[in-house]
Amino acid sequence: MAQGQTNGRIGQELFISQSAVEKHVNAIFEKLGLTNDGGYIKRVLAVLRHLGG
Repeated sequence: MAQGQTNGRIGQELFISQSAVEKHVNAIFEKLGLTNDGGYIKRVLAVLRHLGG
């Protein structure tokens, strides 16, 4: 996700389904308190929080 990859691409690299990736990504967003923002903005915020920014 930090490399800008789509859920589909992440799933391919991890050998899991796209729906499994979405489930895990949503769990990450929830743990980071990013449940109200939408789409790619939420992904960027998650990466920034992970990097400490």
